[in-house]
Amino acid sequence: MEKSPVKSNFIWDIIREDLASGRTQRVHTRFPPEPNGYLHIGHCKAFIADFSAAEDFGGLANLRFDDTNPAKEETEYVEGIMEDIRWLGYDWNGGLFFASDYYLKCYEIAEDWIKRDLAYVCELSPDQVREYRGTLTQPGKNSPYRDRPAAESLDLFRRMRAGEFPEGSMILRMKIDMASPNMNMRDPAMYRILYKEHHRTGKEWCIYPMYDFSHPIGDALEGITHSLCSLEYEDHRPLYDWVVEKAANMLPSRPRQIEFSRLNLTRTVMSKRYLRMLVETGAVRGWDDPRMPTLCAMRRRGFTPASIRNFIDQVGMSKTDSTVDYAFLEYCVREDLGSLVPRAMAVVNPLKVILTNWPQDRREDLTLENHPDHPEMGSHTVTLTREIYIEKEDFMEVPPKKYFRMFPGGEVRLKGAYIVRCDGCEKDADGNITAVLCTVDLDTRNGTEGANRKVKGTLHWVSASEGLPFEARLYEPLLREEGSADDVPADSAADEEETTSMSSAADNKNFLSRLNPNSLTVCQGYMEPFLASAKVGDTFQFLRMGYFCKDQDSTDVLPVFNRVVGLKDTFKKQVSL
Repeated sequence: MEKSPVKSNFIWDIIREDLASGRTQRVHTRFPPEPNGYLHIGHCKAFIADFSAAEDFGGLANLRFDDTNPAKEETEYVEGIMEDIRWLGYDWNGGLFFASDYYLKCYEIAEDWIKRDLAYVCELSPDQVREYRGTLTQPGKNSPYRDRPAAESLDLFRRMRAGEFPEGSMILRMKIDMASPNMNMRDPAMYRILYKEHHRTGKEWCIYPMYDFSHPIGDALEGITHSLCSLEYEDHRPLYDWVVEKAANMLPSRPRQIEFSRLNLTRTVMSKRYLRMLVETGAVRGWDDPRMPTLCAMRRRGFTPASIRNFIDQVGMSKTDSTVDYAFLEYCVREDLGSLVPRAMAVVNPLKVILTNWPQDRREDLTLENHPDHPEMGSHTVTLTREIYIEKEDFMEVPPKKYFRMFPGGEVRLKGAYIVRCDGCEKDADGNITAVLCTVDLDTRNGTEGANRKVKGTLHWVSASEGLPFEARLYEPLLREEGSADDVPADSAADEEETTSMSSAADNKNFLSRLNPNSLTVCQGYMEPFLASAKVGDTFQFLRMGYFCKDQDSTDVLPVFNRVVGLKDTFKKQVSL
């Protein structure tokens, strides 16, 4: 029985109308990434739409790699993209395909078009092509090669395939309308010469189809009913439809393209081009650096699939571009982790506390619950000793008003243990505080009658002798406040096809200047010893400090934990996103 659609947005409405009208009898979508980098959070919106539409309407979804540019594509990215999609909880029940599967069919269509006077070989240089193309307000002019005989173009095209001409010397162009108000319809390129080894076909081909030509052909060959894509492809839709129409004699179906707004986030980068620059310049440690918006980085940092899916669902599908606060993504992660992960104590920036009335050799085991709302998660033991560590920020020698942490003369409770009174502190020759001196009220142990005595502050702590050293990596957004998704370009059709040149060196330098120098802070701290058994990927809430996930850089000597998100919610929920 067909699953009833549950979503309500304009895409689902179109699909329902198509099914009701008989335009199509089934739903078949595809997610078509180019394997020239790793997927980032922006791609999630696209592939979740593709896979969810197929799922909700009882249809099929394909994964197709649009691998038409061997200069940038690698098998590494193919494997990484498949891993990311599966991690999010999706699969391609319609099958796995590659644009390179259709190279021969594309070539046959190209020859057919040449014979039908729908395409021609052009020998204008790239600069001349741009010059002849015109502007948004001025029509283009015909290439001097536009009216060359079909037989001549066919001969040249075959020789292009045979490798007789250098790169950039000629291209195959569609013959449409150089005066069209839509710039995409002004005789766009179909094929270019590239002497690059392909990750699947090797050196079999030296001419490669352009995206705007191969993409609709791939959709039609796979029987795709609804080709979902981001809004910048809206101006490409007439070209998409033209290609499908003119190749209809060699294609089994006619897909429908539907556009939606892309996902933009503040304070991060949504362009593979700029993400690659960060990796290649060493600004980050790789594609999976937890500061990156790539899915492999988010997985490493400790983001959960459910939180990302919920985030995309909350953002929704629309035809209007907007920018979402990065804090909302963190909010979704925090909401998911809150009920899932156990609690523990860890001190990120340690300051020693000496319990002066606690015997030197006394060790007292205390029991802490693993989760306050889930007793089924059990408990663990923590040991109190004469010397402990607290956070440096939890002590002030001269505190301001309404400061309820540790200060001389003040009392706080040590989490799960006793109330202690601060009597003063020790300093080195330079006046730096080296230790805080406290007295334990031995009648206030947690769980006893004396624990009912109230104090305003409760601090987390770790035993100095029992605590396990660890490295904490604290992350902030990649870009400073003034650098957002609004002024860092995202991927476009032109970027993916590289039909336009790379941004200028000045633009690149300007982008790098907006990087947040405090996006990563590394601290050496101490944590409860039971965390030694944690596996890479295990996540905990470190009390009062945030959610932390064990990183792959961990060693037996020094565990490494990434802060996933802090406990403080900086996101102010809006009525509408």
